[in-house]
Amino acid sequence: MTTGVAASLATAGLIHAYTTHTRRLRRKELDEEIRRSITDLDSTNDDADSIEAKAYQAQAQLDSARADANLDYDEGLIREQLARNYAFFGEEGMAKIRRGKVVVVGCGGVGSWAAVMLVRSGISDIRLVDFDYVTLSSLNRHATAALPDVGTPKVKCVEKALKQIAKWVNVDSRIDIWRKEEGGLLLEDADWVIDAIDNIQTKVDLLKYCHDNKIKVFSSMGAGAKCDPTRIQISDISYTIYDPLARSVRRRLRILGVDSGIPVVYSTEVPGDVKLLPLPEEEFQKGPVKELGVFDDFRVRILPVLGPLPSIFGLNIATYILCELAGKPINNPLPIKNRKKLYERMYRDLLHRESKIAGHQINKLSIDEDDVALIFEDLYRGRSAIPPFDVPSRPTLVRWDPLRPLAIDNCVVFELNDAEKHARALWNPDGTVNTDASAQQLWGAEVREVVERRAAEARKIRGFYLPFSLDTYSVELLLARMPRAHDLVCTVPNDKKHNAFVAHVAVSFLPSSTSTPIKPRLLQRRMPPSPAFQQQVETEQFSKDCLLNAQIRRPG
Repeated sequence: MTTGVAASLATAGLIHAYTTHTRRLRRKELDEEIRRSITDLDSTNDDADSIEAKAYQAQAQLDSARADANLDYDEGLIREQLARNYAFFGEEGMAKIRRGKVVVVGCGGVGSWAAVMLVRSGISDIRLVDFDYVTLSSLNRHATAALPDVGTPKVKCVEKALKQIAKWVNVDSRIDIWRKEEGGLLLEDADWVIDAIDNIQTKVDLLKYCHDNKIKVFSSMGAGAKCDPTRIQISDISYTIYDPLARSVRRRLRILGVDSGIPVVYSTEVPGDVKLLPLPEEEFQKGPVKELGVFDDFRVRILPVLGPLPSIFGLNIATYILCELAGKPINNPLPIKNRKKLYERMYRDLLHRESKIAGHQINKLSIDEDDVALIFEDLYRGRSAIPPFDVPSRPTLVRWDPLRPLAIDNCVVFELNDAEKHARALWNPDGTVNTDASAQQLWGAEVREVVERRAAEARKIRGFYLPFSLDTYSVELLLARMPRAHDLVCTVPNDKKHNAFVAHVAVSFLPSSTSTPIKPRLLQRRMPPSPAFQQQVETEQFSKDCLLNAQIRRPG
């Protein structure tokens, strides 16, 4: 019995070896035949351009012949190419990876890198979806594009590279745009979907569709205008901290009923001075610049991008999906310093302190937990504003100038005892401001200089937008000291839904007093307010408590 089994195994081994040898020999003979036929076409022409053209033609015909011959790529070669992945994930894990199907929506600076690394790691079935074409400006960040690819579809550029990397891969490239109306066909049979779209509405539509249809999706947030790779991390979208794109996507998804469950890669880095690149003046003279966009709802101007950052985003995505497919998920991806509970506690303390000053319960502050993280981590670097700038054992936020509204440029980090001392000195027990004291007198010029530098950073981050404290139907509107003769514009959404009514109210600037009545002038309405609120806006004198969810900025 044992002898028979051994003989059968030996026979099978010989047959496999003979088949493999025959296939390789046939491939070699085919290669040589094509090379000889091309060399004989014009052996007398030694011009360099002709030689290069013939070499290109030879390679093209060789590739075509191989494809036509439909030669199976040897399993032994595949396993050798993926040897390190097999060593890491094991047989079972790699079997799952090689059976996995991934759809990449968006094949630019992020999606192309994710696709390349997925295929290098064993993914054998991948669909690429992108309507865009390679441009010269794509070459600073695209994983596969070279000069000859300029003007070609991005998906075809990536497909060509993937087939050169892994001969066994099945690439389905679609020069198409994902739309929610018919997008299900592009996601058919996907184990994972990668969202590498740079249009917010399309991104939200894709994430909503995947969430509703139980399709696993990984989304890339904003990599533009950033340069710090140490701020990049993976988390659930509900835990993202101070990424403008992530915040916008998160809020839109919440309106659609999606609060969590979508892993994302994002950066907590606050963008610097870089902005959307301006369009040349001659483009405005030619006509409506919106017509320059590929689609009406897609951007026309571009955001500066440092090439390595999108690639890091794409590699993060590929790593996460490979681990998930292999059944070895990344356990508890580490949030930035894991301080979400700390931010929540600091927010509650600040809310309690502001309510005590106001003399009534404030349901929501003008800053949120993301802003708390920004103030504590980015502005004050996790340290107290008071020398020697120690790391506080119980960090606490407090308003710096009592005559100014609470905002990210008027909020400082103190140790709890110092915050209580600050509040007792600058506010009377009844919540009114103690005009005989000031923060500079209390803490000295050095602390004031530190706070002013941090406030300047905050204003640089947020521009001229200064949110104010609010409750259910009113908001404390305290005017900051700004140059005389500047008009201010208030954007006012009304009622609990936050978007039922928007009015632009122009108010004259009051240089110092916060108690002088102000009568706003109603300029524009998108939707009619309730009769009671309209009567309040048009008839009342506004001073301290006036408007819901007010935001104040300089015009233009």
